[in-house]
Amino acid sequence: MSALPTPVAPRPALRARPMRADDLDAVTAIENAIYPFPWTRGNFADSLKAGYDAWVFESAEAPARELLGYAVVMWIPDEVHLLNLSVAGAWQRRGVGRAMLEWLMRDAARRGARAMMLEVRPSNEPAIVLYRSAGFGQIGLRKRYYPAPDGGREDARVLLRRLAVE
Repeated sequence: MSALPTPVAPRPALRARPMRADDLDAVTAIENAIYPFPWTRGNFADSLKAGYDAWVFESAEAPARELLGYAVVMWIPDEVHLLNLSVAGAWQRRGVGRAMLEWLMRDAARRGARAMMLEVRPSNEPAIVLYRSAGFGQIGLRKRYYPAPDGGREDARVLLRRLAVE
């Protein structure tokens, strides 16, 4: 007799809004919890100061508007560079990252971006699966781009996806 599949919680409805300075403590707490080499609070503050698109994604279900994830996007004349896309640990593998990525791609296309580019660690297999399933392809490799354990360095895969401008 086979076991019944484990039910998966439905993906929550998301609400995106611009990241604010008063979000930085919550964003940094998530970042520190999910990455061995996290961005600092200063990295996020500098992104806001530089005028990058920085978004937080909350549960749209009232009354709690829980922070589920966040993203930072830098605009280059007619494309965007996805610098950070992160989902709170409790919400990973529930479709939240995919929903966030789809929202970011729609928003960028609506605003005239023709492509989205990003770097990803080869060791981050869940992210690679997400990006490939969303139509991203590898266009390059940045050698020794990321810090790695024991003082080493890890390469970065450079991925790109063309966007249909709306």
